[in-house]
Amino acid sequence: MTTSITDLAGGPDAFVRLVDAFYARVEQDPVLRPMYPEDLEPGKEHLALFLAQYFGATDLYSSRRGHPRLRMRHAPFPIDPEAAGRWATHMLAAVEDVGFTPEVRAALEAYVVRATPTLVNRLPGDLPAADGPTPTT
Repeated sequence: MTTSITDLAGGPDAFVRLVDAFYARVEQDPVLRPMYPEDLEPGKEHLALFLAQYFGATDLYSSRRGHPRLRMRHAPFPIDPEAAGRWATHMLAAVEDVGFTPEVRAALEAYVVRATPTLVNRLPGDLPAADGPTPTT
């Protein structure tokens, strides 16, 4: 039996610490903060549960929220390459702050590198979202 990254990190609470460090940066970010609701606590809980599950914990996230459906959940937010890059910068800094072991840190950093491009759902020059102005013909 192999040991999960969640176990190596110290259990699901390690992801609570990671998410707290990440959100402390998001709260100060002029690009990202407006994309988040006023109350950050539900999102913090969701992200911590998702990460713990992704890295090997039981169904902590899916038992409460169902399938992650990350693209669908993020679709309403205009995430361009700059916003995705800011997300990655803050997450990588949070990983560093928490002081994970090299093995855990490497797994988390690899996840951030893989996940960041998938966050992008708007490119410069894209048409406005569906709730934007309707073109006339």
